[in-house]
Amino acid sequence: MTEDKRPTPGPETQEPETREPETRESGTQESGTQEPGTQGAGAESTATNRKGSSGARAAGSEGHVSESAAADQDAERAEESDAAAPGTAPVDSAPIDVVTVSDAQDRTSADSLSAFTSLSVPLDPSAVPPAPTEPPAGWLASHPQATVGTAAEREPGPSAGGTWGAQEPESPDAPVGAEAPAGHAEQAPVGSERRQRAEGPEPAASLTSDRLVAKTAAPPVGGWRRWLYFATLGYVNVGDSDTVRMQRALEHRIAVRLGERTRYIPVLSRKGGVGKTTVTTLLGMALADLREDRVIAMDANPDRGTLSDRNPGRASHTARQLVRDRFEVTSFAQLSNYTAREGSRLDVLASDADPMVAHAFNDADYRAVTDILGRYYSIVLTDSGTGMVHSVMEGTLEKADAVVLVSGGSVDEARLASETLSWLEAHGREDLVRKAIVVINMAAGDGTRVSVDEIEEHFRTRVQHVVRIPHDRHLAEGSQVDFAKLQPATRKAAVELAALVVDELTED
Repeated sequence: MTEDKRPTPGPETQEPETREPETRESGTQESGTQEPGTQGAGAESTATNRKGSSGARAAGSEGHVSESAAADQDAERAEESDAAAPGTAPVDSAPIDVVTVSDAQDRTSADSLSAFTSLSVPLDPSAVPPAPTEPPAGWLASHPQATVGTAAEREPGPSAGGTWGAQEPESPDAPVGAEAPAGHAEQAPVGSERRQRAEGPEPAASLTSDRLVAKTAAPPVGGWRRWLYFATLGYVNVGDSDTVRMQRALEHRIAVRLGERTRYIPVLSRKGGVGKTTVTTLLGMALADLREDRVIAMDANPDRGTLSDRNPGRASHTARQLVRDRFEVTSFAQLSNYTAREGSRLDVLASDADPMVAHAFNDADYRAVTDILGRYYSIVLTDSGTGMVHSVMEGTLEKADAVVLVSGGSVDEARLASETLSWLEAHGREDLVRKAIVVINMAAGDGTRVSVDEIEEHFRTRVQHVVRIPHDRHLAEGSQVDFAKLQPATRKAAVELAALVVDELTED
């Protein structure tokens, strides 16, 4: 390579001739590889060539550099090119605008990076990606997108909404269960489907034992059915007999709630000795044993009553004393001192043993006592005295919600009981007659020639319900009644009587 050096004719400054900068390919071989020893030298030569090219362009643009200075620079640039890449021929090409510094960065310290950052490299406008919303024509073909997602999502082109490269978000008002748009992966439902209900989530009250606990049938009560259940280790359960199921139905009827008001049931009879006190005791024990609330039986006989004698337990106070202390009794604990309870859940309020004192128990006293009992008991049974015209009977019938009429198995006892119904109708208490329950007490036994069936049919023509209590040796003793010692038929009759009474009370 020869350089043309011409002497300067004088002080005048002439514009240097414009000549193309000569460049050499550094570090290239025909095989496309570079020897390890020449890689750093090629990078350095490239940077030097760029520096010389920049100086030449600056001198040509200003027009104030002398011809000798330009010649010296050309000679120096040629010598450096020959030293960097000996044996290579010059190649006429455009200035190199992109510098590869992958290998140079490994050997360049942090202080020398300023040499690369200070270079002014003109950028090609076509190499800069435009805004995503306005892609130029032909840019996508030369610059394919590198996105993450499914194959459908990597395809270039505008979305359904007209925005290039953007995915339209799902509408928050989209209905549950609608098909997802094409190209979107199906998402698993979040939470339970019950949260999508219009009424909202389930309340805590819905977590009941009936819903959460598995049901298991109870073993039979007795008989061969129970033996078969345990013999097969519980695999065979034929259930209870019809008799047991009917008994449970009666018990369920007795346990029904009666509301917030106290109910009063008097036990009436116009003749003594027919078992009025015995029926009151049986009815009270059946109600108290099968109900969850409180039941009390009160002896309101103006004469000497025997209700406390037929019930276990003894109380130190009587109904007459309760009347006297009625303003001091303000709690159930205080009232318990006047009642007796032993061997049964039935509370008993006895009458005075002295006939002269008991005769003073009148209608006002009865109302005062029942007002106190009505605060703490749900059902109040009244063992009324013999007859219908004594002083206590007026208040008894006025407060009565239902009546139990007791009759014996003889002719005169049945006739007097039927006349009692006629007396109630004559005094304007047809409501009590419609709800009356007649009890035929067979305490004397069935040894007579009286047809008890005919007596029962007579009363069914006047009232809806008639109950027959069979003869029981335990009741015939005239002592304290133990409900567990009664015959099964007697207990069944008592439970049936209690169920009928509750049925009448629930109809109010």
